Amino acid sequence: MGIILMFMLLASVTPFLFLQLKKTVLALVHTILLVGMWLYFFEAVFQTAPAAFSISWLMFYASLFAAEVGWVMFIIRMVKTSGVAQESYQ
Repeated sequence: MGIILMFMLLASVTPFLFLQLKKTVLALVHTILLVGMWLYFFEAVFQTAPAAFSISWLMFYASLFAAEVGWVMFIIRMVKTSGVAQESYQ
């Protein structure tokens, strides 16, 4: 359960990464997915888990997938900009 919570916390930061990447539509979509993700989590923890392929189940996994995409985009951008900055020093 701890690793899921860690990934969910990282996913909760992802809309800010999308905003920094100037992808406002992705930030808005991911914010909506985050609401479903947290609703699914609290329902699974305090009640019974929703059925597979329900709306909240889809939002949970789509949010985690979108968070992974956002973090990869952010890391790629950071590597590219650090390479440009490093070239300017030489």
